[in-house]
Amino acid sequence: MADGTPLTLPEVVRDLFARFGDNTFTLQTTVDGMPTLWLPADRLHEVLRFLKNEIARPFKMLYDLTAVDERLRKHRAGLPPADFTVVYQLLSIERNADIRLKVALIGEFPSLKSIVPIYANANWYEREVWDMFGIVFDGHPHLRRILLPPSWEGHPLRKEYNARATEFDPYQLDALRQDQEQEALRFQPEDWGMSRSASDHDFMFLNLGPNHPSAHGAFRIVLQLDGEEVVDCVPDIGYHHRGAEKMGERQSWHTYIPYTDRIDYLGGVMNNLPYVMALEKIAGIKVPARVETIRVMLCEFFRITSHLLFYGTYAQDVGAMSPVFFMFVDRQKAYDVIESITGFRMHPAWFRIGGLAHDLPRGWEVKVREFLDWMPKRLDEYRKAALQNSILISRSRGVAAYDTAAALEWGVTGPGLRATGCNYDLRKARPYSGYENFEFEVPVGDKGDVYERALMREEEIRQSLRIIEQCLNNMPSGSYKADHPLTTPPPKERTLKDIETLITHFLGVSWGPIMPAGETSQMIEATKGINSYYLTSDANTMSYRTRIRTPSFAHLQQIPSAIRGQMVPDLIAYIASIDFVMADVDR
Repeated sequence: MADGTPLTLPEVVRDLFARFGDNTFTLQTTVDGMPTLWLPADRLHEVLRFLKNEIARPFKMLYDLTAVDERLRKHRAGLPPADFTVVYQLLSIERNADIRLKVALIGEFPSLKSIVPIYANANWYEREVWDMFGIVFDGHPHLRRILLPPSWEGHPLRKEYNARATEFDPYQLDALRQDQEQEALRFQPEDWGMSRSASDHDFMFLNLGPNHPSAHGAFRIVLQLDGEEVVDCVPDIGYHHRGAEKMGERQSWHTYIPYTDRIDYLGGVMNNLPYVMALEKIAGIKVPARVETIRVMLCEFFRITSHLLFYGTYAQDVGAMSPVFFMFVDRQKAYDVIESITGFRMHPAWFRIGGLAHDLPRGWEVKVREFLDWMPKRLDEYRKAALQNSILISRSRGVAAYDTAAALEWGVTGPGLRATGCNYDLRKARPYSGYENFEFEVPVGDKGDVYERALMREEEIRQSLRIIEQCLNNMPSGSYKADHPLTTPPPKERTLKDIETLITHFLGVSWGPIMPAGETSQMIEATKGINSYYLTSDANTMSYRTRIRTPSFAHLQQIPSAIRGQMVPDLIAYIASIDFVMADVDR
């Protein structure tokens, strides 16, 4: 146990100690303050069942499941011996709280009992851990690769696996190997527990994707069809995987920032925010109020651009051809503002550890005001043309509906969760970056269908405009960077005045800052749901382990449960309503 009496411990920890005994757990102190407990593998299932089904205000959502290769980690004082650690993060909406559970594993290729019977969405997460680390989950219904091709050799997030392409032999794809790779992708229904026929007729199996406009990226879904009815389906991801988490182990803390832009590539600086805020926690950096407000303003601009793209493509997927062209015009107007402030459009990589790349330029207020004057009238037009269109309504009302319990079971967050009637938005529930200072409403639905998921995002655009206007009218004065030695890079003007700042600037840009040892995380309400970075520092210039939990990964796993028994056109509308990008899924 950590120092302190049980009365100083979080309520959930006291409940676990009372139920299972404090000698069952090892309490770990983390920078983010999340209750973190190590426990034996043979007690994992009963503890998870207690937290999900028995404890008051239960932890109904498995928010994340990942692993860490501990074998080269130097700063592990007080932690149980481990070659690998499997990490479970649970979320309770009722408590507005999380708990992190860890299981230490010994051996080169260890195994652990699957928790899919407890949390259904553990299926994909356990497959990812096996794919990336080689940890076997006994009893898993279908333990096979998920992000890498079936023929791949090795497990990339293990420490002995190289991180750079230059460390491998040149890749060659001759005709024979191409045929072998294609054959490995052949879908066998029996492998997934599907039958090829019913008592009096055969089923048809149809490939949708991985290159198809309605798949919204390099995404494949194999459909088992009875006529046009979807009997079952198997989503197949990984075509966009490029090792973003592995890159975190080779880049300095600072130079990794541009990589984060490419996760949800429609989210821009929204991807920077959880990463730099997590590092600011571990470094002990408090950013100025001006930095917080500018960050909020830019994040809300990217929420608007992302939602506009969703809005247009959603309308197109249910049969409306015109709206997408008009919405792209407005999206470009928002990008004009973003470019005038940051210098870039889609991927500014503009946030920095401790601040921003530079201050707001002169005249920024004019560009922002022009957009605020323009956009509301356009939204009113779109509502008449799209959301009040009888054809669009008939194509989306009652389609792929699910309730709050199903959303929590599958790890759904963001508008998809709020459309079911669950009022949970991190900007309100756990304000960060100064969101507590803004007045805005969180739209909440009650039917949880395709149509309401669109309504949520349309109203979120309006609320983002409210937030941006408050930023415009109440922008604090002050610096655009914190005065802290680990802020990267330090203010340029100071490097010309004293040698200490010049040295710090040189080291921060070349080698990167050395972050204190420890673990930290940061969750934010991103464009598509809750996004977070869970970072492990081993007192080095780069991350020991970078975990990116994205909303889209969880949302695609839910597809079969929500679409069984509905029609192929309903599936297209459902996919459109999820609002995902494959880089956010595959990383």
